[in-house]
Amino acid sequence: MTRGRANARDVATTRSPVRRARDAVVDAIVSLSHGTGRQTALQWLSLALIVASALMVWKSLMLFTQSESPVVVVLSGSMEPGLRRGDLLLLDNSRGPSEIGDVVVFNIRGRDVPIVHRILHVHANSPADVGSRLMLTKGDNNFADDGALYAPGQRWLRQDDVVGRAVVFLPHVGRLTILMNDYPWFKYGLISILGFFVVTGKD
Repeated sequence: MTRGRANARDVATTRSPVRRARDAVVDAIVSLSHGTGRQTALQWLSLALIVASALMVWKSLMLFTQSESPVVVVLSGSMEPGLRRGDLLLLDNSRGPSEIGDVVVFNIRGRDVPIVHRILHVHANSPADVGSRLMLTKGDNNFADDGALYAPGQRWLRQDDVVGRAVVFLPHVGRLTILMNDYPWFKYGLISILGFFVVTGKD
């Protein structure tokens, strides 16, 4: 009797990760099928609250940093060795105009993905005249400045092109974002699985 129990325990602990994941999905489906209407409604409400909370945090960050996109991920190696692909940046746009040496995230007209580079030169009629400020940027790991990257006919950036100044960076934290961008099926699969387990999870 003892040996039989030990063997059963050994089998349970040696199941492959794929089989354990499959069993978890089956258990979740059974839980969903046996749940009452009230339980299902509460589970969907839990998912909605998670989404709403995430949106509130994002909007609060936008208000606090005065940046339209307060968190970005470095997508290329143009700022190595200081910043590497997959590093997460927290941006701030509330501390006045950007200066030489600042690492900034900026938009280029006609491009969807912002760029993370360092300010190389600044020209302005006066320090107080933010509207007249013209900036030239460059990647730390690039040989040339960004003049060729700007929109046709644009030689300088203006302050309103800047999304924010990088004030905090977290190494490698954004690698999951890169993985989801490179493989859309992974992103949608991960979101679906997380949502599924939130909805079917037991209290």
